[in-house]
Amino acid sequence: MANSIPSRPQPNEYAAAFEAYIKLVPECDILERLEQQIEGTLALLHDVSEPEAEMRHAPYTWSIKEVVGHLIDSERIFGGRALRFARQDPTELPGFDENHYVRHAGFDSRPLGSLAQEFEFVRRSHILFFRGLDDEAWLRSGVANGHAVTVRALAYVIAGHEQHHVTILHQRLSR
Repeated sequence: MANSIPSRPQPNEYAAAFEAYIKLVPECDILERLEQQIEGTLALLHDVSEPEAEMRHAPYTWSIKEVVGHLIDSERIFGGRALRFARQDPTELPGFDENHYVRHAGFDSRPLGSLAQEFEFVRRSHILFFRGLDDEAWLRSGVANGHAVTVRALAYVIAGHEQHHVTILHQRLSR
């Protein structure tokens, strides 16, 4: 069981590209924040119709379904990195091309409810993983996409990345 909730990561714990995501996360218990985001995102998606979920709103090139799929893929990748680094895997991990992933995922062919459910299960899995970390594991790091990153920074990246995309979805849906 985790000994304590980690504080906000320091700038030397992540790549500069992640700073914008981490800044989106308010001062809080990161595990509670990850939990709260589930309900907010599911509530946002609940009233989106299938045709609306497949629309592309300029200037965006992804449909709402593709955005949700991207959140799932990204969370899996960031969570997988956190797992490997928490377990002291010394393997340097590659980056990923999110546009390539979305192009080859077929998210628009799936019901939005199925994607929402998958998002929820992936997130809940990561929350359970993070809750099980001890203080030392939160501070472990590895190299991903050519940059060092700690486990606690990855938890904040997951939360901030979702916040970034949910803010855009709110704008697109005018809710």
